[in-house]
Amino acid sequence: MTFATPELLWLLLAAPAAAWVAAWAWRRRLAADAAWAGRGLWDRLRPGWRPRRLAVTVVLLAVAVAGVTAALSRPRWGAVETEVERTGVDVVFVLDSSLSMNARDVLPSRLGVAETLIRRLVREMPGNRVALVQAEGEGVVLAPLTLDGAVVDLLLDAVEPGSLPVPGTELAPALAAALELFDATGDKHRVAVLLSDGEDHGAGLDEVLDRLAAANVAVHVVGVGTPEGAPVPVPGGGADDGRGGLFGRRDGMKRDESGAVVISRLDEPLLEGIAAETGGLYLRAGGPALDLAPLRQRIDAMEKTSFESDTLTTEEERFQWPLALAAAALLAHLVAGPFAHRRPARAWRRRARRRTRPAAVPAAPRPPAEAPPARQEVAA
Repeated sequence: MTFATPELLWLLLAAPAAAWVAAWAWRRRLAADAAWAGRGLWDRLRPGWRPRRLAVTVVLLAVAVAGVTAALSRPRWGAVETEVERTGVDVVFVLDSSLSMNARDVLPSRLGVAETLIRRLVREMPGNRVALVQAEGEGVVLAPLTLDGAVVDLLLDAVEPGSLPVPGTELAPALAAALELFDATGDKHRVAVLLSDGEDHGAGLDEVLDRLAAANVAVHVVGVGTPEGAPVPVPGGGADDGRGGLFGRRDGMKRDESGAVVISRLDEPLLEGIAAETGGLYLRAGGPALDLAPLRQRIDAMEKTSFESDTLTTEEERFQWPLALAAAALLAHLVAGPFAHRRPARAWRRRARRRTRPAAVPAAPRPPAEAPPARQEVAA
């Protein structure tokens, strides 16, 4: 036998303490009675008094307290086997980490908002397998499908704007890498979530979207940024991007060939087209407090698949038994008491009935019967 909360077993000391307090209280009461009445009058003053019954009531009180304490400790015994099956949906997060995601039109930055939203979705959808793909000039799988959401949370800390070896913004390679992560055994429990500002300078996006739609993989899109846009800060100061663009000449902002500051804007038509092409949902994120309930509900409504099953052997809770013992002991303590219930003697009951019975009324004497008249003969 084991206890779920063994730290409460020390409360069993309350049982003898309760018995001692009850015995002490009765002793004080008896001492007070003896102070003003002699022992010869006790039988009249306290009819039915039984010292043994007093001891029984004290013991019953201690048993009731001990039973409650044992129930709170939740005793367990008897092995119970339970088969646990974990079901959910495969969710692949595609995170755009191109340099434009460093823009501050949403705070703290587009990338910071996207990372916060991914963490929220992972935390609010337990039970699903999740994966993470980083998108820039190429798509890199940071975490394959796993039931451990903490892995995704840890890897997000290492994602920085423009941190992949191939710079740029191409969504097609990342979406293709996400498609490769899904199992080929099912087509109703797979979904991708793309978080991007929609700047895509690559080719092949339409082909990848057709493959996703054919595989019945819905791509839900969260657009991060604003249509008005914002300048793009360049990490590390000015440098040549290798494509004719000049990074951060004077103020650390990305500039074009003419030296004008580049303004990065949210491309909503592109992102809405990706969602519509694959049967997904589009949301615009103006900050990390975006209401993700519509997206979460769409994912929760999808058909689930079984990821793993296991048989757990546990001990069954048996707190009902000591609790029932405590209730029975407390009821007996309240009903019994130190006084025996006397019944009146039978002779006394007969006398009481005789006193209350109405007196009999004597019957009136009957009048004497009259003699019939004598017959007289008349002589002719």
